[in-house]
Amino acid sequence: MALTTFQGPVRSLNGFISDGPGAIKAVSTATLTLDDVTYAGRIMNITAATTTITLPALNAAADPSSAGPGSDPNTPNNLGTAYVFFLPTAATAVKVITAASNFLLGSAFVGLSAGADTTFFADGTATRSINLNGTTTGGIAGTFFTITAVTATQWLIQGALLGSGTVATPFANS
Repeated sequence: MALTTFQGPVRSLNGFISDGPGAIKAVSTATLTLDDVTYAGRIMNITAATTTITLPALNAAADPSSAGPGSDPNTPNNLGTAYVFFLPTAATAVKVITAASNFLLGSAFVGLSAGADTTFFADGTATRSINLNGTTTGGIAGTFFTITAVTATQWLIQGALLGSGTVATPFANS
């Protein structure tokens, strides 16, 4: 099959390659609620020093029986959806939160240029946010992390958060 160009979002049930200027989304607002069509599979370039980003609610619903052979491209199921975050400049207060009754599971490495690096863990049963302050909890320029929908109640977080000072957990229960 030859290369095909689409204008607008494309949803693939079996993966795709995303490149070009549309693959990067600038986040420069004080608040943002993510949705699959606009932000999934793209790198969010967080240029706002202070912002609160809300992940969409998790939906593990099965395809409807009317889908026919194969998966329904209109399924509300968002398992496997990934959001990639990158901070090209230092954060002051960047917060990513889950919807009610959804939790973060996984780990984030907080690295310092002078050593004393630490890995913090989100437990998957109470952790609902990641908070970057540009120093002890990470958020210095070069910080990046990925959050992926993995179960009906959990988002997997993986990342490297660059920090300074005495590191502290970036994870919180609210």
